[in-house]
Amino acid sequence: MVYVHIRKEYHAVFSLLNRSGLRVSHQLSNYLHARGIHSSGSAPQQQPPPDNHDDKKPNKDDEDDSKISSLLAKAFLWMLTAYMLIAIVSLLFPSSTQPEVIRYVSWNEFVHHMLAKGEVEEVIVRPDVDIVTIILHDGAIIKGKRIDHKTFHMNIVDIKRFEEKLREAERNLGIKVDNGVPIIYERSSDTAGKLLASLIVVGLLLSLLSRSRSIRPPISMDTFTQLGRAKFTLVDPLTGPGKGVHFSDVAGLKEAKQEVMEFVDYLKRPEHYKSLGAKVPQGALLLGPPGCGKTLLAKAVATEANVPFLSMNGSEFIEMIGGLGAARVRDLFKEGRKRSPCIIYIDEIDAIGRKRSGGIGQFDGASGEGEQTLNQLLVEMDGMASKEGVIMLASTNRADVLDKALLRPGRFDRHILIDLPTLEERKQIFEQHLKGISLESSPEHYSKRLAHLTPGFSGADIANVCNEAALHAARYKQNTVRGENLEYAVERVVGGTEKRSHVMSPAEKRVVAYHESGHAIVGWMLRYTDALLKVTIVPRTNLALGFAQYMPTDQKLYSREELFERMCMALGGRVAESLTFNRITTGAQNDLEKVTKMAFAQVRVYGMSKSVGLVSFPEEETKEIGRRPYSKRLAALMDEEAHKLVTAAYLKTEQVLKENKEKLELLAETLLEKETLNYDDVEKLIGPPPFGKKRLIGPAEFEVSVNKAAEEGGEEEKSLQSQHQQQNAHKFAGFLV
Repeated sequence: MVYVHIRKEYHAVFSLLNRSGLRVSHQLSNYLHARGIHSSGSAPQQQPPPDNHDDKKPNKDDEDDSKISSLLAKAFLWMLTAYMLIAIVSLLFPSSTQPEVIRYVSWNEFVHHMLAKGEVEEVIVRPDVDIVTIILHDGAIIKGKRIDHKTFHMNIVDIKRFEEKLREAERNLGIKVDNGVPIIYERSSDTAGKLLASLIVVGLLLSLLSRSRSIRPPISMDTFTQLGRAKFTLVDPLTGPGKGVHFSDVAGLKEAKQEVMEFVDYLKRPEHYKSLGAKVPQGALLLGPPGCGKTLLAKAVATEANVPFLSMNGSEFIEMIGGLGAARVRDLFKEGRKRSPCIIYIDEIDAIGRKRSGGIGQFDGASGEGEQTLNQLLVEMDGMASKEGVIMLASTNRADVLDKALLRPGRFDRHILIDLPTLEERKQIFEQHLKGISLESSPEHYSKRLAHLTPGFSGADIANVCNEAALHAARYKQNTVRGENLEYAVERVVGGTEKRSHVMSPAEKRVVAYHESGHAIVGWMLRYTDALLKVTIVPRTNLALGFAQYMPTDQKLYSREELFERMCMALGGRVAESLTFNRITTGAQNDLEKVTKMAFAQVRVYGMSKSVGLVSFPEEETKEIGRRPYSKRLAALMDEEAHKLVTAAYLKTEQVLKENKEKLELLAETLLEKETLNYDDVEKLIGPPPFGKKRLIGPAEFEVSVNKAAEEGGEEEKSLQSQHQQQNAHKFAGFLV
């Protein structure tokens, strides 16, 4: 009888596994046959001898899979044996007691008939089924009758609060704490069920293992190793001569090129520096606005250095999987040391070099992925001695957000500022980009004027201007690029494309014409304004319905009078509308923003107000709401002074336009007819400027004028200067001796 039950259990387990689509029964049968055991109903079969005609070496992966399969099969066999033993014990030694009838009582019956009478011996709580078992004393009397059974059950709604509820009932009944009913917590367990579930899991693993022998796993240790490798771009001189960017291709940036060329020279001639006892800086950080040539200069270093150049973007270190950023930093420096001497370059380093937050902020403390990557970068740079021949270069346009530990000497020793190009540098950059364009004349013929027209342009902006000019010439099927194409490109980059499809009503067009003429007249009549280049009422995408274009300078210092007249020129459009139409429009919004900014800058930043005094509060310190470094009284005073300044500029502008009302009307009516007027057209209409024709003074011309003024300073000053030079020469000669 026992054998029949065991056989049924055995076939039930195998039938369940076979119905699930697994091949565990086949694998287990093979294992049992190998051990000399066979299942009921199947005779042991003689295994055929192994085929030894192939003398190839066994695959190592197959051997490992076989070992794992063997271990899993053994575990499956032991668990199956344990399950069978439990089944045998339960069959051989059945419970001597007959299954009792489950008796349930309510809470009121339990309290009033059992607990109050003192008949409860203990209470067993089973939280997993929300049932409480009540055990009574032997010979307990319930409702005046002695009962033979001592076990009752009770359903509880909130099993977690049962003990609290029971103790409260005991207090109400006057039962002392020491005499309270003991409570026992039990959890039901199904050993046989757990073993059966484990058998199914092991069988599933065996089946998956057998099926995956011929298929490589999708995720292995090699996958994680590949993820942790740095995805850098290698420029290796051994693979061929450098065909990239050279220093001669980088126009301007004279000081920056000189700084980085020192690194290149060190890598080419390290013995020269070592003989002098000099230590080359371990790293250089290229700083500056976007588009000024930081990455271009790094590419030139890669070409000129003639050493391996490992380039990587800062954003490539950050991943969703924790630890990958730090692993890639380690791998990058490991590859760099293998190729020493070399240069490691990280573009946009602010992606991983941001200030650490101290537990609050973007990276959420030291456990954040970004901070782990930064910490690893700091460790690698700190342990990177100059003798290894590994030099670090990085670039960013967000130097203000970088961590101080990254900027200290020993990591980035040099900070190379690459600022917006000056007038002379813009001229060189234009000549460099115009070389690749088919021009009507030489690049030098256009470069000077274009440099004057593009103050504040970066190298990327200048390249865009040259490309737009070539596209414009190709659009009209021209054979060469002409001057008008280049000027169109400047206007397109500054103001956007012309919106010829936007048709204004005659009334709107008239308002715009007088508005722009007001700007032009005020700028024409004042002393310190920029020279007028063009005035137009053709709408553009980036600007308003019209604009007046001026030829600004690279001036760095402005006086109070110069700023005041610039405010007057900006208010010219609003005042012209008011005087001509006796009403104002919304067209002066951008002008008013500029005027307000200039007025508050004079009062709050530049210390040009007598009432406020010589104080300066930069805009960065006043951005946060509710946190200003000055009192409300001073803030009210600054508001009042700025208002007075704007009012004075408005009155001055009104005076200028009233005195030149006829010129304003003549210019506006001509503008309505032609839509666009240049400097020569305006000069023919209203005459030359009263303070002379405005012109630009380039840096070279400025130096000549200063030297000329110094020469006219008098013979006495020259003699004193010559005596001073002779004294310095004698001192220098004495030092050489």
